[in-house]
Amino acid sequence: MKDAESVTLLGVKGGPAIYPGSAMPTSILIRMAGLAVLVDTGLGATAALCRAGLRLTEIDAIFITHLHSDHYLELGPLLHTAWCAGLKRAVPVYGPSGLEPCWQHFRASMAYDIATRMEDEGRPDFAGMAALHLLDETLSLDLGGLKVRAMQNHHPPVTESHALRFESAQHSVVISGDTAPMAEMERFAKGADLLVHEAMLSRNVRALCDHMGYPDDRLERHILRSHTEAREAGAIATRAGVKALALTHFVPSGQFGADAATWRAEAQATFAGPLHIGEDGMEIPLGEGGWAKPLPSTPAKG
Repeated sequence: MKDAESVTLLGVKGGPAIYPGSAMPTSILIRMAGLAVLVDTGLGATAALCRAGLRLTEIDAIFITHLHSDHYLELGPLLHTAWCAGLKRAVPVYGPSGLEPCWQHFRASMAYDIATRMEDEGRPDFAGMAALHLLDETLSLDLGGLKVRAMQNHHPPVTESHALRFESAQHSVVISGDTAPMAEMERFAKGADLLVHEAMLSRNVRALCDHMGYPDDRLERHILRSHTEAREAGAIATRAGVKALALTHFVPSGQFGADAATWRAEAQATFAGPLHIGEDGMEIPLGEGGWAKPLPSTPAKG
């Protein structure tokens, strides 16, 4: 249905590393008010958009919640691939203040290819394919019927890190971004049709850190102080009175994480509404009872 609104979890893994059989890092496609908006561009986002049935030239806006690589690594490659697929207009990109040099350096790294394709193939100036705008807590937009607000979340040591709220005439969706639990999230997500919240299982973090083999406990301390237990995400959703909750950005994920039943049990201990345990490619229709569409017969593994 043309006017149907939905959220598609393109990549649900927390952190930049991937392993055989793991999910892919963070990216979320929001289809609301007739627009296609991408939140974060972790590794694999470009191919995931195509699998979700969206032409890369149809992206209306991109939001980068913060500058950890699992949230923006593929921004340049995505826009370059869209350009090769026929993109001829600037895509608005909203992100932290450090995003501008990232965009500049990506273009510099691709200078030969870009110049050759512009000269030899007649493509438009690639530098004009992104219109960068600052994303901070003052953000308040109307993207042609889709209102967007931002709130600074708590993801130490990163200070420019944000949650986002999207509101159309029909529905409202909140994306937590990477964050430790915070009371402000309850107010920000109040009454939303869907809260997409990151999820951690702290008792499994040690196994991940041991596998990495670092000589001290800095990685473990970072993870534990800057993410939210799945059970607490459920409590936040309950206190916010949201209609449905989706867990994503699983920390840890894959071989160091838990199965879907464990994540579900953790969140259901504190949230009684429709609950989605995210998988790569999971599409969640808005306003249809809150239940996700079935994935293909061979879904991406967590």
